[in-house]
Amino acid sequence: MSDFCSLEGMTALVTGASRGIGRAIAVELAAAGASVVVGYRTGQEEADAVAREIGGRAVQADVSDPASALALVQEAGDLDILVNNAGLTRDGLLARMSDDDWHTVMETNLSSVFYTCRAAARPMMKKRSGAIVNVSSVVGVHGNGGQTNYAASKAGMIGFTKSLARELGSRNVRANVVAPGYITTQLTDVLPQEATDALLQQTPLGRLGAPADVAGAVRFLCSHQASFVTGEVLLVDGGLGM
Repeated sequence: MSDFCSLEGMTALVTGASRGIGRAIAVELAAAGASVVVGYRTGQEEADAVAREIGGRAVQADVSDPASALALVQEAGDLDILVNNAGLTRDGLLARMSDDDWHTVMETNLSSVFYTCRAAARPMMKKRSGAIVNVSSVVGVHGNGGQTNYAASKAGMIGFTKSLARELGSRNVRANVVAPGYITTQLTDVLPQEATDALLQQTPLGRLGAPADVAGAVRFLCSHQASFVTGEVLLVDGGLGM
């Protein structure tokens, strides 16, 4: 294993890690040498399979609930790395969006980040070391029709993380954002072909991203090679959002 972006000896918690981008992040961090806790809300079999593959642990929690999020962080142990990846969509035009669709997205995507970061921040500050990476979206940077709730949650994550970086920097705890573009996951598999084609035409690299593309960026931000990087938003989008 190369020393570049090594996470040897570190303990990491990845939320939403049973599938898709979260799974790829868990696998990548483990490959870098970290001991990884696979956080998940549903999909126990998938989460257990990831944990077996990487020699980690799977822990069930609903991070949109403050008590459950706190319990997850405490169960994960002495964390060096926290990656907030859990999220969902409830798309629809604003005029027809229900209160439930708004609150569910905000609680799962944004409030969960507050709950887990609050639980992890004090121990990281105490040992004067830690890396937090919050997975936002290019939609949180540029917006997207039919996703006002999702865009608000992901944009809120960016402002939250920048503020957190200012609060924790003096204790050598870093906080950054990775904002993926359109990645081949279950969420994008349902897009009609014409929508996919339109996205590809707007993407300079001419392809959709893979979960591994995002995972590599997260690994870098968690590593000592990024020790002077905090409060940043790294777009992993093939140039879509520039």
